[in-house]
Amino acid sequence: MKAVRSQHIAGMPQLAYTGLSENWLLKTCGDLHWRQLAAGAGLAMPDFRDREGNPVYAAFTAVRVRDAALDRIREHGEFTLDSHMVPAGGVKRLSRHVVASPDGARRATVTMLSTFIRRARERDNRSVVRAMPTVAANWTDVAPSGEATSLSQAARHFRGGEWGIHLGLRQEQDRACHAVSYLPCPYNDFNGADLLYFASFQAMVDRAEWQWRGHADPPTVFERDLFFHGNVNVGEALELTFSALREDETGLAHWCEIRRAADGEKIADVVTRKRARQR
Repeated sequence: MKAVRSQHIAGMPQLAYTGLSENWLLKTCGDLHWRQLAAGAGLAMPDFRDREGNPVYAAFTAVRVRDAALDRIREHGEFTLDSHMVPAGGVKRLSRHVVASPDGARRATVTMLSTFIRRARERDNRSVVRAMPTVAANWTDVAPSGEATSLSQAARHFRGGEWGIHLGLRQEQDRACHAVSYLPCPYNDFNGADLLYFASFQAMVDRAEWQWRGHADPPTVFERDLFFHGNVNVGEALELTFSALREDETGLAHWCEIRRAADGEKIADVVTRKRARQR
């Protein structure tokens, strides 16, 4: 699919204390991914259905942020988002979104891998299963790219708790154990499909990190991987466990496992690396 460029100016909705808001960026890239899926399927609106007419949604299985310098984008700063989508095997799609300043300097790359899902039981997010939209019959089945395969494999390793070394973290040597309870809010954490929104995972990990560690000068995200394994219903609590941590004068890195409190089912892994802000 042809790359799409969008122009932006950093105002209050786009900014956070540490520069361009990662949360805003993920939401914006997610929307671009959703709209490009519709365009690639020949739909005027991203209204996907299965053969029975049930609504089908694109769900992210992995999101990757790399080479982030979001602190370099400040108030009134102009920047572009170049978005490109490619097949990733079956109904999966992979999109890449590059943030750049007017001088061409890259400020972040966001990579997103999605598949299609539906609920097996109405209004029960625990019953989410893979789905086949009717438009998929017109898609050419292309073997997944190396990046899509790598993201899927990493998700499997983290879901099983066996990953070794990742983003400078060493699973065995950098062990930690700090748990935080979190009750997702229906007004802020769930999306219009009544699912716990993918961008809420990043936000809840940052909130838990801030309450635990705190910093006189908050660092900014440099790299982050989010792997999604499940979902949760409104009213169900989560437990966020920081199972690995590495921190020094240059920044910090951590691995957070997110589980449903009621049954202990892991629904996500979030691996984060942050560095000191540039002045």
